[in-house]
Amino acid sequence: MKGLTVGEIAERIGGDVQGAADAIVQSVAGLREARPTDVSFLANPKYTAYVKSTQAAAVLVRKEFDDDVATTLIRVDNPDAAFAQVASWFTVPPPEFEPGIHPSAVVSDQAQIGEQVYIGPHCVIEAGAVIGDHCVLVAQVYVGHDVHLGAESRIYPNVTIREGCRIGQRAIVHSSSVIGGDGFGYSVDEKGVRTKIPQVGIVEIGDDVEIGSAVTIDRARFGRTVIGNGVKIDNLCMIAHNCVIGDHAVIVSQVGISGSTVVGKHSILAGQVGVAGHLVIGDKVVAEGRAGITKDIPAGEIVYGFPAAPRAAAARTHAHVQRLPKLKEKVAELAARVKELEGR
Repeated sequence: MKGLTVGEIAERIGGDVQGAADAIVQSVAGLREARPTDVSFLANPKYTAYVKSTQAAAVLVRKEFDDDVATTLIRVDNPDAAFAQVASWFTVPPPEFEPGIHPSAVVSDQAQIGEQVYIGPHCVIEAGAVIGDHCVLVAQVYVGHDVHLGAESRIYPNVTIREGCRIGQRAIVHSSSVIGGDGFGYSVDEKGVRTKIPQVGIVEIGDDVEIGSAVTIDRARFGRTVIGNGVKIDNLCMIAHNCVIGDHAVIVSQVGISGSTVVGKHSILAGQVGVAGHLVIGDKVVAEGRAGITKDIPAGEIVYGFPAAPRAAAARTHAHVQRLPKLKEKVAELAARVKELEGR
């Protein structure tokens, strides 16, 4: 689209301008990278200093932002949401795919393909699969026997959806993810030899779920591995067999969740969190980055550290650990004084 003035942007998003409302904006960028024709935003207070030095034509900030800066500001209720709206006006939209089946795709005669579906190059659709209306399978997607894929879903290249799995409407699954691979289950005999336990369950995914790249969600040993409605999963995450992830939970990159664990609704597991098996994590729990969860977590708790503990307690423990070198020196000093006294 053509450029907009700062004033026009503010009017569209219901913001208030402080500064040069007639400056022309042609794109969006981060605070540090922005040029004089870009609009930027401040959502995280740790970047506040960059508002003063940015070259952006304007910066979206919260209405209560009170730092004294010369930069033109657009005050809004939610800068993050407003920036997403503005970005959609200036960025190239994702490619559209005309409905149809590419000649190189292999689609079983026993599969059911909905209306206005695109099936791209080298996709494989097995017998009994059901592909909902307006779905897009970009390329090299494998859809196994009896899979159900809900309407308006978009599946990116090299995704594998194994037999029997169910995915709801408007799903987005990014490249190289595997849904419904076998769970890690073996019996062990008296000699320590492991024999595979059949994994006969499925994965069931709700509506409006987004799954990042290279995510693995294992099928249940029996029954279902469940991903609730609105769940968002970042890249490189592992969800083991028979886990249940509650509605609108967020699972950030490199999280690993062991089998049969329940994660509550609206919970957030930050980057590299590890979760042991057979646990219950309550609703609205926040596990901060690299937390190691080894026991049940009650609803609403904020935890971090290993083993994960409530934030206040974990922070005290961490502070004590940081003082260990000085404590060691003090103990050595006291031991020397005791030795001296004993010598007297």
